[in-house]
Amino acid sequence: MIGPWDRVQAARAQDRPTARDFIDRLLTGFIPLRGDKRFGEDLAVLAGAAYLNGRPLMVAALERGRSFQEKIEHNFGMAQPEGYRKTLRCMQQAEKFHLPLLCLVDTSGAYPGIGAEERGQGEAIAENLITLMGLRTPVVSLLIGEGGSGGALALAVADRVWMLENAWYSVISPEGCASILWKDPARTKEAAESLHLTAQDLYGFQVIERIFPEDDTLFPALKEALEREFLALSQTDINTLLEDRYAKYRKLGAVLT
Repeated sequence: MIGPWDRVQAARAQDRPTARDFIDRLLTGFIPLRGDKRFGEDLAVLAGAAYLNGRPLMVAALERGRSFQEKIEHNFGMAQPEGYRKTLRCMQQAEKFHLPLLCLVDTSGAYPGIGAEERGQGEAIAENLITLMGLRTPVVSLLIGEGGSGGALALAVADRVWMLENAWYSVISPEGCASILWKDPARTKEAAESLHLTAQDLYGFQVIERIFPEDDTLFPALKEALEREFLALSQTDINTLLEDRYAKYRKLGAVLT
C-alpha cells in the first residue's frame, strides 16, 4: 500500500514532470510575462498567455526545475514577492480580456528569505488570495507535485482544484511539521500521515474535486478535462460562478464529525 510519505517522495522525484513540461504538453503558443513592474523578475514563476486546443487562456505556474542547475535558477520553485505579483498580473489580464485562468502548483512553499519578507511576501500572497476569490473569470488550479502552505494556496483559490495522484497539499511540509510539533526530524513520516496531505485525503475532505492517475493517459486526459471544464465554467453566469466559489471555501471550515 502506498502511504502518505511515499506520495511525498514521489512528488519530489527527480524525473517528475515540472510546470514547464505541463505547459509544453497541454498548451501551445505560450507567451510569457516578465517581471512584476515593481521590483524584478522571478524565474520560480512562469506566467503568460497560451492556447488550449486553439482557445486562448492565461496560465500561471510555479516552476521548480529538474536538474540541479535548473533548480538553482528557479529557486526550487519557491517564489518571492515579485513572483506572486507576476501571477497577480496574469490574473488581472485574464479578467480584463475575459480569458480563463489555469494555475499549476508545485512548490514546497513561498521563499522565506529576509529579502522576500522585506519586500512584502505575506502581503503579495494575501493580495493573490483576495484577487482570486473575486476574479471574474473561470479558474482551474492543478497541483502537479508539492503544495506547501500559502505559497501554494496563492495559486489555488479556484472554481476547480485538481491534483495528480502523487501530489501533496498541506499547511506545512512533513519536515516542518515534525520540527515544530515534536522537535524531532525522525518523526517526518509520522507527520506526513498526521497531516492528511494526500490527494486521496483531500478528495475525501472535499478540498479538491478530482484526482488524475499518473500513467500514460495523464496528459491527454488532462487536456480533455480542462477543455470541458473551462467550457462549462464559461457558460455559467459570472455572478453565480463567484457565489459558488465563495461557498466552496466557506464550507471548508466545517468541523468533520
